[in-house]
Amino acid sequence: MSYRDANGQAPYTVASHTFPARNANSRLSQRLTQCREAGRAALIGYLPAGFPDLETSIQAAIELGKNGADIIELGVPYSDPVMDGPVIQQATGVALENGFRLSQIFEAVRRITEATDAVVVVMTYWNPVLAYGVERFAADLAAAGGSGIITPDLVPDEASDWFEASEKHGLDRIFLAALSSSPERLRMVSEASSGFVYAVSVMGVTGARSSVSDAAQRLVADLKESGAPYACVGLGVSNRSHVEEIGAYADGVIVGTALVKALQTGGVQAVAELTRELAGRAEPTAGE
Repeated sequence: MSYRDANGQAPYTVASHTFPARNANSRLSQRLTQCREAGRAALIGYLPAGFPDLETSIQAAIELGKNGADIIELGVPYSDPVMDGPVIQQATGVALENGFRLSQIFEAVRRITEATDAVVVVMTYWNPVLAYGVERFAADLAAAGGSGIITPDLVPDEASDWFEASEKHGLDRIFLAALSSSPERLRMVSEASSGFVYAVSVMGVTGARSSVSDAAQRLVADLKESGAPYACVGLGVSNRSHVEEIGAYADGVIVGTALVKALQTGGVQAVAELTRELAGRAEPTAGE
């Protein structure tokens, strides 16, 4: 915890129990609201930027948006991805070996938002943001058309700089909630988050599974009772039946490993086909 966080000297801190106001008009919030009003959960697809190369990753993400993903979660490759399973670790390792640079995430976000109406958020471990500069990262992400950041290893207790930068640049703050989180922790994460809370449906790292934990439903219910703006479930989702099962109680369903596997084995076209399956689309829509 930083000195400013611990001593409540920043405008927004857990210690002072003050957080930026949520922006109900953000693109991310509006998209989640649109999906709720349509009677369905948002489909959120994850792909790492730069895998297998920058251009292919951008084209794959565009296909995500064109084939049914409401929100695209674009991952920043990182050398110590503690939350990620072997499939995503291998993919981000390839991206780094091929020379991925953090500045390229903004080019990717810009091109994806220009080519599709999907809302784009970035998922990143916090060290790359610190190295780049929190304020600078927030400014560049907003300028590129990004809507927010998912921060798997940044907790609200240490996020005073991010609170300020996100409010200044109109970005959503997406923190994680785990099955092991106490009721007090869930309330704090819910208050600190905007856009949605990322509900981790299993204990452990990412990876496609044949079944999704029943505990995820309890976690979503607890988050909603704690005041979360929206709760979206990730980790373990791999097929349409998972999307339907989780979509019955969650505001969004996050698919990652299955899409990365599709890109590894079948390229951009395989990502498009799996996205249509996950979204419940039988065939490509007209003009796609």
